[in-house]
Amino acid sequence: MSFYEAVAHVAVGLHFAFLALGLLGGFVAWRWPRLLWFQVAAAAWLVLVVAASLPCPLTWVEDRARAGAGLPAHVGGFLDNHVAGVFYPVGHERAAQLVAALLVLSSWAGLAVVRRRRRRADSPSRSRRSAPDPAARE
Repeated sequence: MSFYEAVAHVAVGLHFAFLALGLLGGFVAWRWPRLLWFQVAAAAWLVLVVAASLPCPLTWVEDRARAGAGLPAHVGGFLDNHVAGVFYPVGHERAAQLVAALLVLSSWAGLAVVRRRRRRADSPSRSRRSAPDPAARE
């Protein structure tokens, strides 16, 4: 494997990691809440790239590396070449985007529930009564 092929493979791997962070990071934030800000940034970038048809820097790196290795360029971006047909059927991009949005939103809703439960568990209950004073019986 040449250096350029390795760079192309690393770019694809980073793409998958970034996609996983954007889609599933909200669930991981249930355990590590500070991760949520990275997940929100990743999800926002994913929406921006798809909605505005922006070029992704990792796609650019993969394309340059493939060219350096003498491999033909991909037509389309990462989703077209590595995700469509594997994670969802080709031609069903809108359905996949809707499922992705529901996945992210459900992770955020779940995080809100988890945080509310933690706050309730950490705060003293209003209904707790103080222990009876044994001296008061006498």
